[in-house]
Formats: sequence, structure tokens, C-alpha cells
Amino acid sequence: MEKRQLILFFLVIFSIGLIFANSPSQIRKIHFPLWAELDAYPELEEAQDLSSDVYDYPISRIRQTAPFLIEGMVYGWEFSYTPQDNARGVEENLEITEIVPSENFLRLITFSSVWFENERMNCWVTFERNESQIQNYNLWASIKNPVIHGRGYGKLSDGFDGIKKAAAEALKNAVRGHFRAIIKNKPKQINGKVLIKEPPTLGIDAGKYVINLDFFLEYDKIVEYKVF
Repeated sequence: MEKRQLILFFLVIFSIGLIFANSPSQIRKIHFPLWAELDAYPELEEAQDLSSDVYDYPISRIRQTAPFLIEGMVYGWEFSYTPQDNARGVEENLEITEIVPSENFLRLITFSSVWFENERMNCWVTFERNESQIQNYNLWASIKNPVIHGRGYGKLSDGFDGIKKAAAEALKNAVRGHFRAIIKNKPKQINGKVLIKEPPTLGIDAGKYVINLDFFLEYDKIVEYKVF
């Protein structure tokens, strides 16, 4: 099958149209490139499915990853972060909760302009915010919520879970770095919310997924230790 036919095959599966805008506003129209490996990591369950078509795996991966990232950009995530405290025997922990389930976004996402490079399937991902979602973003941006940055890594062998773990680590590092600079005594727990400020960059570094994320931060509660 020729490459052009393969691209048309991908487009039919997603029921999409091409988008020709060069630089749409990221506030109204979220627009960013996304990729997936052509072949599943050998240890993944998807790699054992010999009945799948040649591009089933990258299509499925993109359909998982895009809603996950866009949900973080449109409504954000709630988090509860427990810093590590060796003196108290407390291990570091981060719990993340989606505010709106990411699967709700899939039917509203457009995938376009497919190309193949470096053993990856690439495409452009587009999601247009409605007026309420635009107001939500502008509220986050206007009330002087601090912007925090984090980088995270995840195992290639974990597949999509590796991407989610990389995003969680990016959030953890962003929250930890921010509060270390402003809180003198290590707290017991920090609860809050974040909104991904702009489209993330996802890549591979040293055999791992790596993702860079910028967040608007809103913290609801900081719980202090009462007694050592």
C-alpha cells in the first residue's frame, strides 16, 4: 500500500478534515503536533496482537494521549501532594484526579495532516474551546495564579501509562520546586489544582518518554505537621 493511501486510511478512521491555519490562538483553538511509535514496545500487550492492522497501534496511542493532554489544558487536574520526610518516615506521594474524564473529549478532537518520520506516526491535534471553556482559561490566567514548570519521565515499556507517569512526575516536580522556594517548614500535605498553560512537548530521552509541562497553579490547602 502506498504512503498516500495509508494517510487516507488514517484520515477515514478518524473522520477528519485537513486544517490549513498556520498559527491559531491556543486560547480558543488548541493546536499542537502529537506522535506515536509505529510499533508497540515488545513487552506491551499490543505487540502480541498479531491480528491488528499495520497502523492500529499508533492510531490507538494517539487517541489515548490527545484527550488526556487536552483535558489537562481545558479543565485541569486536582492534586494532593505529600512531601518526603525521612525524619518522620513519610514517603513522597502524589495523587492526581481528573476534573472531567478525558474520554469525554475524544469525539471533539480533530486529527489532521498525518506524516511519518523517525519510525513515528505524527499528526496535528486540534480542539476548539467553547465560550465557557475560554472564560475558564482566562480566569486561570487573570487571577495571578503562579506559573510552575516541571519535567517528567516515564518508561517506554509502560506504553501509554509511561506517558501518564511522565506527566505526573512533571506535575510533582513543578509543585515541589515551587513550594520549596516559598515554605520554610516542610508541610504534611498540599492540595490544589493545576491547568496546563500551553501545549506540552513530548519526546524520548535516554530511552524514556520525557514531557515538559507549564501549569497555572491554585492551591486550596496546606496541611502543617502539628507535632514532630
